[in-house]
Amino acid sequence: MSASYCFEGRVVLVTGASSGIGAETAIHFAAASCDGLALIGRDKDRLEEVSIKCQTQGLAIEKILIISEDLASDGAPGRIMDAVIQKFGKLNILINNAGQGGMTSLADPELSQKFDHLYSLNVRATLLLSQLAVPHLIETKGNIVTVSSICAKAAVPNMLVYNLTKAALDYFTESAARCLATKQVRVNSVNPGSIATPLHTRAGREEKVVRELARRIHPLGRIGESEEVSRAILFLASDHASFTTGETLSVDGGRFLLCP
Repeated sequence: MSASYCFEGRVVLVTGASSGIGAETAIHFAAASCDGLALIGRDKDRLEEVSIKCQTQGLAIEKILIISEDLASDGAPGRIMDAVIQKFGKLNILINNAGQGGMTSLADPELSQKFDHLYSLNVRATLLLSQLAVPHLIETKGNIVTVSSICAKAAVPNMLVYNLTKAALDYFTESAARCLATKQVRVNSVNPGSIATPLHTRAGREEKVVRELARRIHPLGRIGESEEVSRAILFLASDHASFTTGETLSVDGGRFLLCP
C-alpha cells in the first residue's frame, strides 16, 4: 500500500483515527513499517477495527496503542501524550486530524455554543496536543501534519464557524513552522476538498447530495477519497518532504481554482 515510504524506527500519533482520513492514514503508516502507532479517537470499538486493519498490513499488535479520548475534554491532550511516551518512549510524527464540521451562519441562534464547541476541538485541542508534542519532536527532529480544509482558503457558504477554525489551523501551520524550523521540526498541513467521509453525514448532510454537489464544484468532477488525502499526509510526514515546511497543500480536485 505504501511501498514508496518507510517509517522504520518512527512513532506516529494519529488523532481522529477511528474513521475517514484518520483511519486511512493510520493504515498507510502501518503498511509503511512504522515502529509505533497511537490511534486516538472517541469510539473505542471503531479504533479496534482500525487496529485490526493495521495488523493486516504487517504491524504487530504490540506496536499499536489505542486511546479512547475526547480531545476537547479537559486534560485529554496531556493524558494522550503521557500514554504515548510511556508506551513508546518517543514521538516522531504527530498527525492532527481530529475535527468536526457543521452548518452555521451569523443568523444561527446557537452560534455562540457552536463556536465554542468547534473551536475547542478543531483549534484548541490541536494547539495543546502540538505544544505537548514539541519537546519530543525536537529530540527526534520529527514533524507535524495537520488536516485543515479548503474552507481555510475559500470560505464555504453556511459554514461560518468551520471556515474560521480551519483558517486558524492554516495560520497555526505557518506560525509553528517558523517557530520550529531552527529546531529542525517541520510543520505542514493538507487542505482537502469534499472527501467521502462520515463527517458529512454527522453534520446533517445526505451522502447523495454531498456527492452530487462535489461533482459540480470540483473541476475533476467527483468527490475525493480518504486514501487520496492520506497519501499526501504520508508524503509530508516522510523524508521525501525533508525540505518542505509551512506548506498548506490543497488536495481538492482543483476546487480552489474556481471562484469561491
